[in-house]
Amino acid sequence: MARKRRSFSGGFKAKVALAACRGDKTTAQLAAEYEVHVGQITAWKKQLLEGASGLFEDGRGKRAVEDAASEQELFEQDHRYAAVPAG
Repeated sequence: MARKRRSFSGGFKAKVALAACRGDKTTAQLAAEYEVHVGQITAWKKQLLEGASGLFEDGRGKRAVEDAASEQELFEQDHRYAAVPAG
């Protein structure tokens, strides 16, 4: 009988990925300890390392561009509604 597909919480993935980053144990040892595939640990570790820089990025410049775009969109919508004659 086939094994049912498991889903893991973000906290569990983070715990395993951080343990892999520490380097105290091999990925094979971690896989046996946490009962997950070695490739899965490697993928979670890679995802953690690639996304870690996003925690420290300054979002102020990005937010200003998004606000300007949404303001322009609202302005255009307002003018479209104003052009429709009241009936």
